Amino acid sequence: MPLIENGKLVEDRFTRVADQDEAGQVPPLPASTPVLLSLDRYLKEADALANAYVEVGLIWPNNKPIAEIAPYLPRLALVALHFPTFRDGRAYSQARLLRERLGWKGPLRATGNVLRDQFLIMSRAGFDQIVPSKEADAQAFDDAMHSYTVFYQPTGDGRKSLLRARLGRAATRLEDQASKDRGAAA
Repeated sequence: MPLIENGKLVEDRFTRVADQDEAGQVPPLPASTPVLLSLDRYLKEADALANAYVEVGLIWPNNKPIAEIAPYLPRLALVALHFPTFRDGRAYSQARLLRERLGWKGPLRATGNVLRDQFLIMSRAGFDQIVPSKEADAQAFDDAMHSYTVFYQPTGDGRKSLLRARLGRAATRLEDQASKDRGAAA
């Protein structure tokens, strides 16, 4: 499956390691490849991972409060949030909280049922890596990101909401008027 990172198709450095294989056995962790693990597998392997020199990514379940990830963040190289269906938006809230309250600066990946129509809002919520459901969706990423230029919702992506843009223009007009008034009084 393709991986979109910061707007570009890239090769995924992380290997997803399952909790168990088809025979019910726990597959070994690769020695030198960055791994992406479920929370259950991560907790079971915590001691071994602490002594290993491998980057670890964690797939955080969308039914667990994101605040509970805080103790693990210093040891993680990637956080992946899962969308089980396109109608389930809990990962959006988790992404915003992870970025804005917990201060996560590392890569944040959207996985699961990720559709083209959601790319822009995912980016605005803080995702910088997206694993699209379809190969064709990855090719349409750039178009999806530029489909809207005005936003009502504030987010941490650096783009101003319509309200902030209007307030900014009003503040600029007030400053210009104050400057004119000062000039006329002198």
